[in-house]
Amino acid sequence: MICSRSTRSNSPERYLGSNGAEPAMDTDEGILVTTKTAPTRLDNHYMRVAVRLAQRGCGATSPNPMVGAVLMKGDKIIGRGWHHRAGEPHAEIEALSDARQLGHNAKGATLYVTLEPCCTHGRTPPCTEAIRSDGIRRVVAGAIDPNPQHGGKGFEILRRAGIAVAHGVMVEECERLNEAFNHWIVRRTPFVTVKAGMTLDGKIATASGESRWITGEQARAYGMKLRQGSDAILVGVNTVLADNPSLTVKKKKAEGREAQVGVGGHKLRRIVLDARGRTPLEARVASDECAALTTIVVGKLAPKRRVAALAKRVRVLVAPSSDGKINLRWLLKTLGEEHITSLLVEGGGEVNASFLLQGLAQRVTFLYAPKILGGRDSRRAVAGEGARTLAESLSLTDLEWRRLGPDWLLSARLVAR
Repeated sequence: MICSRSTRSNSPERYLGSNGAEPAMDTDEGILVTTKTAPTRLDNHYMRVAVRLAQRGCGATSPNPMVGAVLMKGDKIIGRGWHHRAGEPHAEIEALSDARQLGHNAKGATLYVTLEPCCTHGRTPPCTEAIRSDGIRRVVAGAIDPNPQHGGKGFEILRRAGIAVAHGVMVEECERLNEAFNHWIVRRTPFVTVKAGMTLDGKIATASGESRWITGEQARAYGMKLRQGSDAILVGVNTVLADNPSLTVKKKKAEGREAQVGVGGHKLRRIVLDARGRTPLEARVASDECAALTTIVVGKLAPKRRVAALAKRVRVLVAPSSDGKINLRWLLKTLGEEHITSLLVEGGGEVNASFLLQGLAQRVTFLYAPKILGGRDSRRAVAGEGARTLAESLSLTDLEWRRLGPDWLLSARLVAR
């Protein structure tokens, strides 16, 4: 997220200390408390509600961001809204509409919104115009629009209309909501997360390929949530040959059975790296009801007859390759141009290493089972040639650990090199 910390007099109100630095946090309450302009407990409360509303759009809004909004008047909420999907009304419009349906007049209200209101015409009109025309008195935003062409302009339009503007309330939470969108809108390539479930010694399968199941049910359910929030999932052809995965989002029905989501639900695109076109025609990714969502990425030397056969079932993308490996930078650029904002890599050790060691991933999500597999021939979560020196090793930041039943989740950002 591009977030200006300028203190120019014509900038919107920011929650900064008297020295221009971020105020200290009250760790007991999680409230900024050091200045007159610090957000109140109610500001944090209403923004927290807006964040929860935004999360309802997970997996549905791309290539737009997730946004939530709350209208407050007096001492109560009069309207709630969130962005449901691209092309439909934005969160601010949904909140204003909700207030009208409940019989409330939004004039003089305060709008809490997780992201700076848009100020341009796209598939929907600018939210700044609706905010102005409905008589909103104050706008409190979490994060600034990360688009370099738009960031800050919505605030300026509102300020010129006489509306009080503040931003920076729960900014980290609001930016984290849309870390994939924030990356894509600036770089035009997907935000890449490498996900793997492994033993404590970093093994994802035995030497014979047995891997079901290393992690427990809660960890696997978390993996489904990751898929739900992603635009596309990627594996290598060896994973397809070994496991014949469906690579869909599965949700448990009330009676305990799993239901596959993909047709009419979340449109998770499935991408297979397959330089030589070895994906079997009967593989699930090429033959199930979601085959239209599959892209097989082949190299220019893949057998033409094989490519033609695959192309009758799925989309085939011919990519530059070298030494039998797809050019991943080219692929990410291509996916970004197709409005893929987030890519979940669930490959084997070689595919994972390719993204990590080439500096193409932004986050890792590693799920550790309390097991030790050992064995020089067992499969590693990250293989490849590895770093030649400690100085070349990958560094992680913003580490988060969480218990998932018997397993442990590690989620962290990769330090850019």
